[in-house]
Amino acid sequence: MNTVLITGATGLLGSTLIPELLRKRFKVVTHSQNSTADFQADFASQKATSEILDQVNPDILINLIGLTNVDICEKNPNSAYITNTKIIENITNWIKSTQTPCHLIQISTDQVYDGYGPHNEDEITLTNYYAFSKYAGELIASRVPSTILRTNFFGYSHCEKRQSLTDWLYSSLSDDIDIQVFDDVMFSPLSMTTIAKMIQFVIQKKHYGLFNLGSRSGMSKADFAFAFAGELMLNTKRLQRTTTDQVTFLKTYRPKDMRMDCTKFEEIFNIKLPQLSDEIRLSAKEYHEKTKSNFRN
Repeated sequence: MNTVLITGATGLLGSTLIPELLRKRFKVVTHSQNSTADFQADFASQKATSEILDQVNPDILINLIGLTNVDICEKNPNSAYITNTKIIENITNWIKSTQTPCHLIQISTDQVYDGYGPHNEDEITLTNYYAFSKYAGELIASRVPSTILRTNFFGYSHCEKRQSLTDWLYSSLSDDIDIQVFDDVMFSPLSMTTIAKMIQFVIQKKHYGLFNLGSRSGMSKADFAFAFAGELMLNTKRLQRTTTDQVTFLKTYRPKDMRMDCTKFEEIFNIKLPQLSDEIRLSAKEYHEKTKSNFRN
């Protein structure tokens, strides 16, 4: 039985991924700052990192640790470096020094892209410190046998302390709150449910390298919001289309077009990724089912 260590396990993606891996009978060991995890050590320390990895000796290590708040990264670049770069260095140092056959799966971001997309893996444009720190983490992860996945995700959150994009849309529209959605920001995300399944493929196929992992088509965040609301028959009168240059609450520049060309992933892993419209429909179904379940309870 393969031992899978998930670092940053109690966040958005980890809370969806862990049940999927357990259903597939993987031996899952969790790490987080949360006391519910198996280990709570600070991976920013090389000593603490090595001690845990020596003890667990994982066959697969899925790193979900990340400082993803773009404004905080810009304001505190050292924090971004420690979380998004230094921790990866500590992990790869252990893999290299012990010569273990551990397969590192590093989750990265689509924010390393900008300009007209969809982008292939070589078309890097770094526009903020979050993107820079994540890209630096990719370079370090590539020093060992690793699969690096640039991605973006949404879906029903199983993490009490973290809200996804669709959680925010669902709660805001359900509570009749006015929200602004961007017409000038393009992306091609996947649902967390699908990403969890794709990570299982990565574990099974064990192809190393850097891959875009997203939907086969993209759309603006505004179109995404309207499509999601439409699937759940939520009132869209509170949705206001706008652009990033018309709002004042964004302190740091965000890329305008993060759509990804995922041909490489599809060809190497011999799988066809879904359309974004299908992913929105899948996610809406999850919200519908959870709403019915909560009503019955």
